Order: sequence, then C-alpha cells, then structure tokens
Amino acid sequence: MTSPTGNRGSDEGFTLIELILVMAMLAIVISVALPSLKGFFRGRNLESEARRFLSLTRYGQSRAVSEGVPMVLWIDSRQKTYGLKAQAGYADTDTNSVQFNLDKDLQVEAVVPQVTFLTQSNLWTQIALPVGNQPRILFQPDGFINETSPDQIVFRQGADAPIWIAQSTNRLKYEIQASR
Repeated sequence: MTSPTGNRGSDEGFTLIELILVMAMLAIVISVALPSLKGFFRGRNLESEARRFLSLTRYGQSRAVSEGVPMVLWIDSRQKTYGLKAQAGYADTDTNSVQFNLDKDLQVEAVVPQVTFLTQSNLWTQIALPVGNQPRILFQPDGFINETSPDQIVFRQGADAPIWIAQSTNRLKYEIQASR
C-alpha cells in the first residue's frame, strides 16, 4: 500500500537544526520586545492603583451616607499604604475597614490645603483629627467632602508621568485629572 503523497520512505517532521533555528529566532524576538512590554505592565500598575484609590473614595462617600457615620480615607506615604475606616469615636469596631499596600516602586502623596481661618465653633466639627502626619480625606454623613481634606492626590512610579486625582470643581467627589 502506498501513502497518499506517493513518497513511501520519507519521514515527515522537523530536523533538530530546524527546531534550534526557530527557538533562536523566538529568543531574539522576545529579547527585543521585553523592555517595551516591561514598561507597558509598569504603566498598567500605576493606572490600576490610581483607579483603585478613586473607587475607594466613592466607596467611602457612599458608606458615610448609608451608615450616617463620617468615614476617613487615610494615606500613609512612608509605609506606602492607604485605607478607609469609620472616624474614631463613632463605632467600637469597624468590620468593614480596608487597607491597601502599594507596590514597591509606587509612591503616593497628598496635597493638603492650607486652612487659614478656623473659629472655635467649627474647629471640632470640620477637622478630621490626624494621627501622626497622615493626610486624611473625611467624608461627612451628608455626602460632602470635608474642606480640610486634600485637594489632590498624586500617584508616581519612577520616571513615568504621574496620575493626579483631584476634587471636582464642585468639590463633591474626586476624579482623575487629565494629563498636566
């Protein structure tokens, strides 16, 4: 019986030399493309962290309104962490508090507004009392953001362009700003 191609004695397949040449070409292509892919994933990390922070601001504001308790979104630049919890004194324990850790090459900073005039009557109701020097965003139970909360938060990663999160013009929410 003959094979459909008519060649009875030939072996079909690749030789070892052909396989080695294909593997060498793949290695060259991957080594050329790897640096650009590395930058792509690093940029994705920065963007996803900024979006996670923005989502946390919306969650904090929503929680403050639904539970009727001021919520504090704190930022610790030194420890590279941030989180959300109920303001101290309103609940014994906050089982819904969350904390996030930044990647080792990410940085976060808050631009805190300069408060020039506070009277004794609004001093206790308007300031989210800080622990240490951590910037804090305070979401009031009526849905408003406290006036002493940071105006802007910036996420940086190496030489990449930073991502700025700022209060909207009506000061009711935070949003990602267009590139500066």
